Amino acid sequence: MNNYKELLKIDSQNMFDVLKNFPKQINDAIRIGKNIMGNGERGMGDVNCDKIAVIGMGGSAIGGDLLKSYSEFTKGAGHLSINVYRKYNIPNTIDENTFVIASSYSGGTEETIQSFKEAITRTKNIIIITSGGELGKLGEENKIPVIKIPSGYMPRCAIGYSFFVMLYVMLEYGFFKPEAIEETEKAINELIEMINSKSEIYSNVNNGNTAIEIAEKLVGKIPIIYSSIERMESVNLRWRCQIQENAKNLAFGNYLPEMNHNEINAFSFPASLAKHSVIIMLRDIEDNSRIKMRFDALKELLNDKVEGIIEVNGEGKYLLTRMFEMIYLGDWLSYYLALLNGIDPTPIPLITKLKNILSDK
Repeated sequence: MNNYKELLKIDSQNMFDVLKNFPKQINDAIRIGKNIMGNGERGMGDVNCDKIAVIGMGGSAIGGDLLKSYSEFTKGAGHLSINVYRKYNIPNTIDENTFVIASSYSGGTEETIQSFKEAITRTKNIIIITSGGELGKLGEENKIPVIKIPSGYMPRCAIGYSFFVMLYVMLEYGFFKPEAIEETEKAINELIEMINSKSEIYSNVNNGNTAIEIAEKLVGKIPIIYSSIERMESVNLRWRCQIQENAKNLAFGNYLPEMNHNEINAFSFPASLAKHSVIIMLRDIEDNSRIKMRFDALKELLNDKVEGIIEVNGEGKYLLTRMFEMIYLGDWLSYYLALLNGIDPTPIPLITKLKNILSDK
């Protein structure tokens, strides 16, 4: 049995406490969100747009992915067209009828800054979410609203801020219709209670910790994460990114039903690599009935070709709760996998080296 109290010493920058205190981050993000308009009155933004463009990278962009997934399947929000752009340049479809959210936790993300500079030539409907940096300064210089979030986090550890502030932009600027507002408020109440409970479970290194149990099954393996293209698509991406950044562990994934039309055939060669893979199925109670059948069929067809298959299900009544329930589990298991890999979860040395190389060019 692993001695996690000893393994925790690897965590030089105390990501453990950041994860444990995630419920507080959500509450603080909600506080910031409710004050976006000054006095919290909804609809003061008077923005008549159904097209939302989120520009960002990495941990700052994932909030947009989650917002897109949540809105698409929430009554009263499905009329919105939300797209996330991880590019140096924005597409021609962004125009004066588009509402742009520029999200960069540090405020120094070069791709986001370049996209932002182009966006302000296309539309006046722009806000910025950042802790400061060059993007924050550009916003002030161009008289664009800047929503300041606390600094001091790794961007990937600030998902509470990057998502919930965006969510409250939708609420406070009047993008969500009343039925979506009502469901969101109920979901947030359930979510906070759920995450508080999970925080106690996942921070307990002694027993009953699902995050540790899954992490131990992934040591020396390549996780391949599957979900439906609906609802859990962005959660799937989050799991992969967290395993890659925190645990410095290869992780791949895809979506059903598309992978059933191509990738399902790929588990024969190289057989040794397939046998070192573990499939993780992120399932949701509201998955299409045919998707549920496809998941069950996958278990039967691939069980003898991989090391193992792990199924994960959310318990919440509301989609938003289930999304963050799954995200929180993924964040914790990536943390424990880092410790089991003997690696400090916070530093990202190759990304740092890449930035240094680019800065010299």
